[in-house]
Amino acid sequence: MHDTTGFSHLFPASTLREYDIRGIVGESLHEADAFAIGRTFGSIIARQGGTRVAVGRDGRLSSPALSSVLIDGLMASGIDVIDIGCGPTPMLYFAATVEATDGAVMVTGSHNPANYNGFKMMQGRKPFFGGQILELGRLAAAGDVVAPATGTVTPLDVSAAYIKRLLQDWGGGDRALSVVWDSGNGAAGDILLRLVKALPGKHTVLNAAIDGRFPAHHPDPTVPKNLEQLIAAVRKQGADLGIAFDGDADRIGIVDDTGEILFGDQFLILLARDVLEAHPGATIIADVKASQVLFDEIAEAGGIPLMWKTGHSLIKSKMAETGAPLAGEMSGHIFFADKWYGFDDALYAAIRVMNAMIHSGESMSTFRKSLPQVLNTPELRFDCAESRKFAVVEEVADRLRADGATVSDTDGVRVNTEDGWWLLRASNTQAVLVARAEASSEAGLTRLKAALASQLAASGLAPDFSGSNDGH
Repeated sequence: MHDTTGFSHLFPASTLREYDIRGIVGESLHEADAFAIGRTFGSIIARQGGTRVAVGRDGRLSSPALSSVLIDGLMASGIDVIDIGCGPTPMLYFAATVEATDGAVMVTGSHNPANYNGFKMMQGRKPFFGGQILELGRLAAAGDVVAPATGTVTPLDVSAAYIKRLLQDWGGGDRALSVVWDSGNGAAGDILLRLVKALPGKHTVLNAAIDGRFPAHHPDPTVPKNLEQLIAAVRKQGADLGIAFDGDADRIGIVDDTGEILFGDQFLILLARDVLEAHPGATIIADVKASQVLFDEIAEAGGIPLMWKTGHSLIKSKMAETGAPLAGEMSGHIFFADKWYGFDDALYAAIRVMNAMIHSGESMSTFRKSLPQVLNTPELRFDCAESRKFAVVEEVADRLRADGATVSDTDGVRVNTEDGWWLLRASNTQAVLVARAEASSEAGLTRLKAALASQLAASGLAPDFSGSNDGH
């Protein structure tokens, strides 16, 4: 049945992203959009025979109002809402899993600036993304929703159950680590304070107060500048480890005992070795941005490395398909299906990182120094028109194949040479091309960047590589 009240809603095209719906509050994202998401997503769930949806929100200033209106839209579609309130995105995933809801919506701007917000969704146990988000937009524009109905809303505090479940997989016994945590004023703060009280050792939590203005620093642990406060505290305290989260705590950053940053593809090696002891020969997934060192080390530890597309929804889907017990991305999304539920959870990943470090018997800096040393660029981003970005990648791939190059087209184009590799892919969320290069020597890295620049120039772009060397 169609809604007889004449509901229809047009979302700005820029807000309908590959993995979520996201925009600038008051500009491209309004309360009317939140209601329309609830009304339309609720209709999608209802038409599949579903009746219950879990809703959570992060600590942004706009999140309470957007969440309230979203819930109104869900209830107007006859959905019974479980409102878990403010907390990390993975706590919503946990609630949806243990409560066996038919769907879930998290109101979060993730690691975006404070004036952004957005919506991450699940249908059943699976991410709701890509074509499904575009279909939601089409249904809203057409007013193609179920007839008005009246659902209910029930507040549910799952925090104690979530913390108890996180602690269930602590494997360090009474080993007393010294750890500095940086919640970045993000949504994990309250949960984190309660979690560390139950762990042995000395735990210092920076920026625990949930504050949607993010007064200390931007909550994105992949940007070294955002880790400066954590690094200083680790060095001052002589801590064993520093752990940082993004705004909704589905991504993790790690600093070792000397204050050096470990990137996602580095600490994933430590986790992979640990998981492969329990699951010999298992598949371990990482995204195309990850170092070749990671894939080589997974194989060395007896695992099957699988390079896959960047994007948390895409990785989760591939894990379910392959039965992989572990996956990770350069961005700090870490996914455990070993003992856990397969979704990305930075708080859970933190427990497992500490476990793996204790099991290895090494300090984190000793582990880091033991890895093969390579040189690589950070993630390079080049502005490219939305209408051109995928075409440029195709043009580059075609030219490389014509030249007989060794090319992987899993996600964009990744080229292997004697010097190392370089990657070019179109961002799924912005009008940019993303690139990375890795080599075993300065000269090799220079050659790789020159090859990448040459290919971009051949497609009419003029890349700037200033400040693009980074050794890890």
